[in-house]
Amino acid sequence: MPIKLPLAAVVILNVAGWPVIQMTLAWTFLRLPVAWFRPPPPARWEQRGRFYEHWFQIKRWKDRLPDAARWFGGGFTKGSLGGRDPTYLARFRQELWRGELCHWAALACTPVFFLWNPLWADWVMLTYAVAFNLPCVLSLRYNRARFHRLVGRRSAAS
Repeated sequence: MPIKLPLAAVVILNVAGWPVIQMTLAWTFLRLPVAWFRPPPPARWEQRGRFYEHWFQIKRWKDRLPDAARWFGGGFTKGSLGGRDPTYLARFRQELWRGELCHWAALACTPVFFLWNPLWADWVMLTYAVAFNLPCVLSLRYNRARFHRLVGRRSAAS
């Protein structure tokens, strides 16, 4: 805890900090050009999504996660498919990558909270960051792994 602050300030920073970070990142990432988001192919260990189905039972809970894209104008919702043509599917996959990177960026902000919190609160902040971002990362990676093959098949058929 390099910065000593009054308890009230620490509480306010901790409680308000995460929503501000998450919303600012979401808003910023949605303003970046979609062309900047070129998703890499999924890793072999992801087994086209089966890894997430087996180890995380992802099909049971992924549809319960919020999609913040609809909270901001111009967001691309990922809750359901809006088409099946290759161009749309490729864009969908880019948006999955954009979302994943946004959640990784949020996780990367965790050390900011270490500046004013005692060690025990650092662990609370880290736990919060993982609990609220990792499920989204897993869901986005799962869908991206599944879409990679689908986009490849659709593009080949065109």
